[in-house]
Amino acid sequence: MSEVEHFIYELNGAQREIMMLLHKLLSEEFGLQDKIRYRVPFYYGRSWICYLNPIKKESVELAFLRANELSNDLNLLDFKDRKQVAGITYSTAQEVNFDLLRVVLLEAIALDETKPYASKRKK
Repeated sequence: MSEVEHFIYELNGAQREIMMLLHKLLSEEFGLQDKIRYRVPFYYGRSWICYLNPIKKESVELAFLRANELSNDLNLLDFKDRKQVAGITYSTAQEVNFDLLRVVLLEAIALDETKPYASKRKK
């Protein structure tokens, strides 16, 4: 069992179900690498693409680290007063629309593969 799978099995109820669904999609279908960072599962290709964040009230946010560079044509991403990171929050596994999610993931992965992430932090 991987570090991320162990993390997911420690959760309960809807959070565990949602996180397992999304974990399988990200790691098995899209082949992203997973690693626990900042106490949550991160998924990356060349650089970090997204992470799963269990939030209050049994929800899970799938957050994209470079969302400000994505088109958000489907209007799925919620920035929640953040400038760069935006996500999609799910309260039940049934809310996950895999067809729409795949569109966002394909764009995020294509961005990761074609345009290297450049930190905007001042050095």
